[in-house]
Amino acid sequence: MPKSKEPPTSLLIFGKQSRYLREKRDLTRRELSALIPYSESFIAMVERGERPPKPGYVDAVDAVLGADGLLCVLAPDVSEKHHPAWAEEYVHLQAQALALHVYSTHFLHGQLQTKECAQAVFRSVRPSMTEEEIEQSVQARLATQKLLTRTPACRMTFVLEESTLLRKIGGRDVWEGELRNLLKISQLHNVQLQIMPLSRETHAGVDGPMTLLETPDHHTVGYVSGQQGSYFLTEPDDISVLSHRYGTLRAQALDAEASRAFIQRLLTGES
Repeated sequence: MPKSKEPPTSLLIFGKQSRYLREKRDLTRRELSALIPYSESFIAMVERGERPPKPGYVDAVDAVLGADGLLCVLAPDVSEKHHPAWAEEYVHLQAQALALHVYSTHFLHGQLQTKECAQAVFRSVRPSMTEEEIEQSVQARLATQKLLTRTPACRMTFVLEESTLLRKIGGRDVWEGELRNLLKISQLHNVQLQIMPLSRETHAGVDGPMTLLETPDHHTVGYVSGQQGSYFLTEPDDISVLSHRYGTLRAQALDAEASRAFIQRLLTGES
């Protein structure tokens, strides 16, 4: 995943403003730490733009420093802008999507991951990420999951390779927690979740994972990710191919009811 070494501008702005407000009240970082449930080192990293502030941190600092909502207003921007630069456009489109259709092959899509699963996924990245980078990436991923329960609802379908459910990334406890999360998500009225069994003898997804996203103006955009980056597909001919391919994948996969039953059997050890 390409990374920028320079902190995002939004984080730098938030950090400078919060530092200005702290110093205006003649508080040291240690003194501020005594007033809120966050460490002095965490405060320092936020003020330098090195860490995105958590929602609880923003609320606490805004209140203690008497910012009168100034920092809270910036919270949505800093929570969105710490994604890797190459993903910014996709994150923006996904947040506004009318519909999202995903085919996953190696691990579960970010919309479906628990916090513990996301941590395990980012710890698997090579070259290795630092703990700070992992925490930033996890918080960014969890923030996108608002899409699952957004109003108005986003229509969402997922086709998951069976192997994504069999791989116990993070260990058994994390794996079982993820299976329970999938069962919970599968009950949402706007979500259809299907499993592609390993026993399939014909398979339309041999070219790898893909995402189809419907924008607010009813255009469909394709999104394909790879080892060193990702790219969009917008040409009608390309979208037609991906749409046909995805429709075939859904027809080849287990239906939603059978998929829930499959996940339940995995969880109870019956399969």
